[in-house]
Amino acid sequence: MAAAAAAAAGPVFWRRLLGLLPGRPGLAALLGRLSDRLGRNPDRRRRRSPWLLLAPLLSPMVPAVTSPPCCLCAEGVHRFQWIRNLVPEFGVSSSHVRVLSSPAEFFDLMKGQIKVAKRRVVMASLYLGIGPLEQELVDCLESTLEKSLQAKFPSDLRVSILLDFTRGSRGRKNSRTMLLPLLQRFPEQVRVSLFHTPNLRGLLRLLIPERFNETIGLQHIKVYLFDNNVILSGANLSDSYFTNRQDRYVFLQDCPEIADFFTELVDAVGDVSLQLQGDDTVQVVEGMVHPYKGDRAAYCKAANKRVMDVINSARTRQQMLHAQTFHSDSLLTQEDAAAAGDRRPAPDTWIYPLIQMKPFEIQIDEIVTETLLTEAERGAKVYLTTGYFNLTQAYMDLVLGTRAEYQILLASPEVNGFFGAKGVAGAIPAAYVHIERQFYSEVCSLGQQERVQLQEYWRRDWTFHAKGLWLYLAGSSLPCLTLIGSPNFGYRSVHRDLEAQIAIVTESRALQQQFHQEQEQLYHRAGVVSSATFEQPSRQVKLWVKMVTPLIKNFF
Repeated sequence: MAAAAAAAAGPVFWRRLLGLLPGRPGLAALLGRLSDRLGRNPDRRRRRSPWLLLAPLLSPMVPAVTSPPCCLCAEGVHRFQWIRNLVPEFGVSSSHVRVLSSPAEFFDLMKGQIKVAKRRVVMASLYLGIGPLEQELVDCLESTLEKSLQAKFPSDLRVSILLDFTRGSRGRKNSRTMLLPLLQRFPEQVRVSLFHTPNLRGLLRLLIPERFNETIGLQHIKVYLFDNNVILSGANLSDSYFTNRQDRYVFLQDCPEIADFFTELVDAVGDVSLQLQGDDTVQVVEGMVHPYKGDRAAYCKAANKRVMDVINSARTRQQMLHAQTFHSDSLLTQEDAAAAGDRRPAPDTWIYPLIQMKPFEIQIDEIVTETLLTEAERGAKVYLTTGYFNLTQAYMDLVLGTRAEYQILLASPEVNGFFGAKGVAGAIPAAYVHIERQFYSEVCSLGQQERVQLQEYWRRDWTFHAKGLWLYLAGSSLPCLTLIGSPNFGYRSVHRDLEAQIAIVTESRALQQQFHQEQEQLYHRAGVVSSATFEQPSRQVKLWVKMVTPLIKNFF
């Protein structure tokens, strides 16, 4: 603990010093970089644009810590405690956290968890596919619901499924038709909510054809919850995500407070979504403004309140739990707690849910991500991966203008999910190559090839969809923080879609090792991008794609 506090002393000193002046905490990072550069080679300094040093000034303020460090609990020591000023903080034992590595493991775990669920199954995804593997999941749900009726009537088991309206309604056979039998047979136990973005309305909704209408905004959260066990991932409920589409997955076992939070979050988004009925029609929850027929401002205001009430109430509950656990006059000893039946190990890992819903003016994930990039000190290493490389301008500026080393992993054109698609969609991998080349050129023009490195994932007959971040503090060979969930760090994730991920901060070397191994396994299948990469035939981009990409890059 002392070592961690000492390591954070530098940045904390700058922030406290600058806090005496009118300004932004990003100045700390700026001054640190300026002092670092004074000792560097002057030729290298001349190659780098000084304007990028101002990038941290445009990032969000680091949320102020509202309470002094706590000497009774580890939460008061780790350097990321400022996140709990935005969202609830869940302290757990690292023994309850397991990293999954393959689509098959993800699929088998979900089926197994559905079969033993007694109280709740909550699933949030972009869509449910229509193949035999997806039907297996539906059959597992049906079997579990049937058993619950036989065991007890009325049954305690509830199934809640949240999908996107446009993606889930695509084609004659779709997510809705897959789930209708469950709704018809178990109407009192099953809820299917279909989120419809408020930005797709009026003439826009009438004129934009199917598939293209999905570019306006989506329900993109991926959470799979069974009683008190939770899987956070970027994977959808579709056959390729169960077989040969590489993603990331973390399993949180026996974490009731986290399970309650995500249940309430999915319920909140479900309440502002359209409800699927047994006859394949949809209805609005009574008293809720219609997402595309009603007043847009009123709908977004109601949705903001519904979601923020979940976040704020959970944050208050966790603060009270923390106070009771560590600051109560009747503080129990480990032996007393064990005798009382609470045998949970002391927390060494902290989980923060990060929500991004810009249509509802909720941008917590954006604030936390930008702050993490801003505060990453010289010598720190950031491994960032995305299936669709299209960073926002703010994220790009911070990568190019801050001091940490970056290893950015992205999909090669052959493993892009749109590779080989028909029509205009088939040009999307080429558009990503164009964006990648522009970013690489900027890295080279600034002389930052040693600090910012791009790598491309390739695996025969697989596609790549992994997204997230691992942060290695200066001098450490293991990551102390990871981000995992649905965001791709692009314009869509920040501005258009509903997203959720979690920040996991851990002091457990065993869990840190799990995250490190996960990162190494993904990067092991990657090749380093160089100027020669773009000379390959598969990297040749047609002129029309180059011309169109700036106009459409904010839609994919």
